[in-house]
Amino acid sequence: MELRARTVVEGFLSGLHRSPYRGFSIEFAEYRQYTPGDDPRHIDWKVFGRTDRYYVKEYEDETNLACHILLDLSGSMAGSRGSRLPEAPVSKFDYARYLMASLAYFIFQQRDAVGFVAFDDQVRLDIPSKFRPGHLYNLLVELEGLQPGSGRTLNLELLHQLSETMKRKGMVILISDFFCDLEPLFSVFEHLRFRGHDVLVFQIVEERELNFDFTRLTRFEGLEGEGILLGLPQSMRAHYLKNLNTHLEALRSSCGVNRIDYTLLKTSQPLDFALHAYLAARSGKM
Repeated sequence: MELRARTVVEGFLSGLHRSPYRGFSIEFAEYRQYTPGDDPRHIDWKVFGRTDRYYVKEYEDETNLACHILLDLSGSMAGSRGSRLPEAPVSKFDYARYLMASLAYFIFQQRDAVGFVAFDDQVRLDIPSKFRPGHLYNLLVELEGLQPGSGRTLNLELLHQLSETMKRKGMVILISDFFCDLEPLFSVFEHLRFRGHDVLVFQIVEERELNFDFTRLTRFEGLEGEGILLGLPQSMRAHYLKNLNTHLEALRSSCGVNRIDYTLLKTSQPLDFALHAYLAARSGKM
């Protein structure tokens, strides 16, 4: 996970003509025992000489921004994992994990604090935003072991609760396919903006969800308990695409009204698209 994230970010940065980084300051806070992933440069060798143990200096961060990355783990995010579509390059869930890892790595490169929340019908992972030695390593280890949630639906009420617990104003990055009831979601958007957060939305979809290019008699199975439908795609395509486009336009419109940065990402697209979107949104807050 770390190697993939580093490769994506370093390749992206090599294509930028100027660095968007800003200065930052940190103050020494305390010692703690060295753990894998900590920067060896922060080892205090004088303490090692006295105790024969490795300790690193812990720092309190004064970063430019606190970023909270929220991931939808509901059933539909399993995507091709559940449907086993051989044409899909990667599932929405795995693509979202790679996206989170790349964003976290990139955010750390900018000396900003970052944290993760992953949830479906309940919170499955909650790591507060920090910028300190070893934190990025811990994030990526947790992300590596993350699995799709068992909850069938997305509990949007949790987002209202989370928006109240994020005391420090910053940037909230929502990653989902957003195949859910939109009215409660729009209420979440308004709540986050009311709390003073800047919001960046990444909608993750598979190619076939956008074009519905099935040609043979197909068995469609809902991943969030909608049941099974057997039918000819040709007879469903026009109705499906009409409903999909209405859904997407409503989502884009709400983001626009609430001054939320919105990006649609297909699982076949390079993650550079997402990093460009993040950088554009981040630059607007500098």
